[in-house]
This record gives sequence, structure tokens and C-alpha cells, in this order.
Amino acid sequence: MDQKQTVARLLEKAKKYRDFARWVGDRETVQCILALTAELKQRARALAKLNEEKIRKRAREENNRPVGRDGEFWFQAEREFREAEDLTNEIRDDI
Repeated sequence: MDQKQTVARLLEKAKKYRDFARWVGDRETVQCILALTAELKQRARALAKLNEEKIRKRAREENNRPVGRDGEFWFQAEREFREAEDLTNEIRDDI
């Protein structure tokens, strides 16, 4: 699973919990659910943040990669992080 998929899943969970909170009548429970959604969004943003060490690690994760294609795997990992970062930039605070 690449970064974009992981970030998308976290944001989807945050939206699901936010929607669920609208059905709950207990104020304290709603506040706990909203705190969870905020934490999920923050985790998504942290995962998506472009970082050279994260890119290097992701590029090395490719199994059985042929020799001489390091650049290709680097650019692929970098693209995944950029797409994930773009996804977090699109989220609204009310999710």
C-alpha cells in the first residue's frame, strides 16, 4: 500500500467518524469522536509530509528491484508522497 492509499484511508475514517458524531446525542461522546477525527487528520498530514528520509525508505521497500533503477524507484516514492500531500491539502476542517 502506498502513501496516498494510507492517507486516503485515514481521511476516509475521519469523515466516517465525523458523520457518525452527528447521530450521537451525548455531548461528551461527540467531543471524543471529534478529537479522534482531528487526530486521524493530523496523522494523515504527518504521513503525507514530504521528507527525504521517508522517500529513501519507501524507495528501498520495493521488492526485487533490478539494479540500476534506483532513480526510478526514488521518483515513484516521491510521487506517492506528493500525491498524498495533495490529498491532505484538499481536506476541509469540518471532516
